[in-house]
Amino acid sequence: MKPVSAEPKDLEHFLGVANKAVDLAAEVLRDKFGRVEARLKGHADFVTEADTESQRVVCEAIRAEFPDHGFLGEEGGEFPPELNSAYFWILDPLDGTTNYVHGVPFFSISLALACKDEILVGVVLDPMLNERFTAVRGGGAYLNGRPIHVSSVAALEEALVSIGLPPRVMPESSDVQWMVQSAVHCLSLRRTGSAALNMAYLAAGRFDISWALTTKAWDVAAGSLLIQEAGGIVTNLRGEPLGVRGGPYVAAANRALLEEFFRAVRSAC
Repeated sequence: MKPVSAEPKDLEHFLGVANKAVDLAAEVLRDKFGRVEARLKGHADFVTEADTESQRVVCEAIRAEFPDHGFLGEEGGEFPPELNSAYFWILDPLDGTTNYVHGVPFFSISLALACKDEILVGVVLDPMLNERFTAVRGGGAYLNGRPIHVSSVAALEEALVSIGLPPRVMPESSDVQWMVQSAVHCLSLRRTGSAALNMAYLAAGRFDISWALTTKAWDVAAGSLLIQEAGGIVTNLRGEPLGVRGGPYVAAANRALLEEFFRAVRSAC
C-alpha cells in the first residue's frame, strides 16, 4: 500500500478537486430540476436520473485526478477492503431526492474524502442557494469562504433541533419516540429532508442539535467533519465518535448540550 499523506497542501488539493466535482454535479441537478422522472427504490424512497447522472460526473472528475482512489456512493460503490491507495471518496449525489422530485428547492450534494478511519475533506453544496460548506481536517469550517462556528446555545429548551426520519415511519418506531421527546424538551423541530444540510446548518450555527437514526455513510461523512471543524460534536447513539462508516448520529453545538439531550430522550424512550 502506498504511504498515506495528509499534508496541508495535499488537503487543499483534495478540496479543490472536490469543489470542481460538486460544481459539475450542481449543473446537472439545476438543469434537471422540475423535469425528472423518478422511480421508487422502496416505500417513499426515490431515485432519479439526476441522482445517477450527478454521481457519474463526480466519479469521473475524481477518477481523472486520482485513478487509484476508492469510491463509495449512494447509487453504487462500496467500502474497499484493500486498495493501492488508502484514500476513498464518499458521495451522496443528491441528498434530499424526495424534495427534488416534488419541486422543493432544498437539497444538496455531499462529498467527503476519507483515509482509512478518518474523514479528511468535506463539502456540502446547496445548488439552489449557492451555499458551499467546506472543511479540511484541522483547518476549520467555512461557508462560501467565510469561517463558521456552531452556536453558543447551552440550554436544551433553547435548542432548535433538526431531525431525520426514514422513508417509512411506524407509530412504535424509535424515530417517533425521539421526535416526540425532541418536541417536548427543545425549542422547536425542523425536518428538512436533507441530512447533509442539517449537519451543515448545525456547523453554521443555524441549528443547535441534529439527529437521524437511519442515515448511511454518504449522508453524514462530509457533515460530520463540518461540525467537528466548526467546534461542535457528533457521535453515534452510544455517545461515541461517529466512525467513517457513518450510521445513526446525534450532533450538538457542545458536549453539555449533547449530554442533556441524551438524558432527556433516554429517560422516556
